[in-house]
Amino acid sequence: MGLLDWIILGSTLLFIVVFGVWRTRGSKNVDDYVLSGNDAKWWTIGLSVMATQASAITFLSTPGQAFHDGMGFVQFYFGLPLAMIVICLVFIPIYKKLKVFTAYEMLEDRFDLKTRSLTAILFLVQRGLAAGITIFAPSIILSAVLGWDLRTLNIIIGILVIIYTVSGGTKAVSVTQKQQMFIIMTGMFFAFFFILGSLPTGVNFGEALKIAGANNKLQILDFTMDTDNRYTFWSGITGGFFLALAYFGTDQSQVQRYLSGKSVRESQLGLIFNGILKIPMQFFILLVGVMVFVFYQYNASPLNFNPAATQAVMESEYADDFKALEKDHLELEMEKRIAQNAFSAALKLKEYNAIQQAKQDIIKINQKESASREAARELIAQADSVVETNDKDYVFIHFILNNLPTGLIGLLLAVILSAAMSSTASELNALGTITALDLYKRNNKKAHDDKHYLWATKGFTLLWGTIAIIIACVADLFDNLIQLVNIIGSIFYGNVLGIFLLAFFLKFVRGNAVFVAAIVTQIIVVIGWYLDWMSYLWLNAFGCVLVILLAIITQAFDNFLGNSHPEIES
Repeated sequence: MGLLDWIILGSTLLFIVVFGVWRTRGSKNVDDYVLSGNDAKWWTIGLSVMATQASAITFLSTPGQAFHDGMGFVQFYFGLPLAMIVICLVFIPIYKKLKVFTAYEMLEDRFDLKTRSLTAILFLVQRGLAAGITIFAPSIILSAVLGWDLRTLNIIIGILVIIYTVSGGTKAVSVTQKQQMFIIMTGMFFAFFFILGSLPTGVNFGEALKIAGANNKLQILDFTMDTDNRYTFWSGITGGFFLALAYFGTDQSQVQRYLSGKSVRESQLGLIFNGILKIPMQFFILLVGVMVFVFYQYNASPLNFNPAATQAVMESEYADDFKALEKDHLELEMEKRIAQNAFSAALKLKEYNAIQQAKQDIIKINQKESASREAARELIAQADSVVETNDKDYVFIHFILNNLPTGLIGLLLAVILSAAMSSTASELNALGTITALDLYKRNNKKAHDDKHYLWATKGFTLLWGTIAIIIACVADLFDNLIQLVNIIGSIFYGNVLGIFLLAFFLKFVRGNAVFVAAIVTQIIVVIGWYLDWMSYLWLNAFGCVLVILLAIITQAFDNFLGNSHPEIES
């Protein structure tokens, strides 16, 4: 990194923090702090919702996902627009009518205090873990690639977020996320066009797509019914729908974004805006990853993109074996460039047989390369059982640091850190709000004035920020970071969504039945995930359906026994 990179990176992050504090100073009450005075416009809501979901993990992991596995991951988002429609028609009108500060307030009105508290605790557990991961994700990768101290990075990112989130609350999160989304998309567009400009002379965008297609990177739709396959059309339209419905409809980090809307219409327009643009945005980010793959068809790439993993194996007794694999990898890269050139020439001449032959040659070479990379991962695991062998999260950052010009490197690093700060700010804002209003205020028998709860919300936000930093400092990398966040959500979201659907639509089910069903469901879902009963995306639908069925059965059994006594509040 050059001086210009440091200036761009430092000034961008400093601007976000200072701007957030300056624009939102002086919250007078809980309404201002939590709901931003209910004056947010639809475009602010839409950008804030998108920025909350688009964490650093999105911009680190998604291109690497496409590099290795192609565009199929976009199917994960197919259920999102449908979820936005349901939330706009059902959730938002109810929340706005009840004038709630949090999504879980209505559960007490509908059921009882213990159900509200249990649901809030389920949210705090999963979102508290996720907040730590959104800090940890960019930190561990930047630490490995740049040599920066991991814990120092965790602390710096956490403190920067805490400063403006604690200071300005929801409004600070919303106004900074608009700036962050502009920085993020500007950086990604610059990276995309730089890749296209770096391809060999004569290889335009259309030909780059044909090269990607020849390597099976453009297969978007998979209509197979295999529940073990994580990303199919059916898992996206069902599991993805339930996950999106739960995340945007019941997760306070998102609900708080549109509860701040000036009206029901503004909130609905904000979510529709997100529903329309989210899939194209993810498609574009995956396409950037595919273009990185095409770039490395003509340029040297490491056998493993994680430099810490390479260093670990090179300092072990397996160093000679790894060097032999690297030698084979270099020979394969030469063969690959020759095959790609032959494919390009055949495309220009429009010779069908030559095109098919070159395509088969490319597929065979990439199969050999995949086998070589897998052998390298096995060697790394033998050399060091702790170091991360899966390098999907390192592909894009390796490309940034080794191929982009000075200035653009600083901008892309600012993209990654801005995204980390954006998502973490929303999470801390929601965690502080839920803890203060759903647990502390509601379970505290002593009455306090509004100013007390304003400071309590700020204090709990600071506390959760500290907890998130601690989680980040003790966390460990997991297969693919974007999958890890979605797995954590899938374990809890289905259950929470089922509770809300029971509240909305099944009026005969009462609090005791829901409370018991929710506890049993959460235990079963955790066991199902641990024993790998199904792909994690299906856990959303499974948990949702299970808690509804168990609550209905429990309520029916309760009615059969004649327990018509009123709910016992606890």
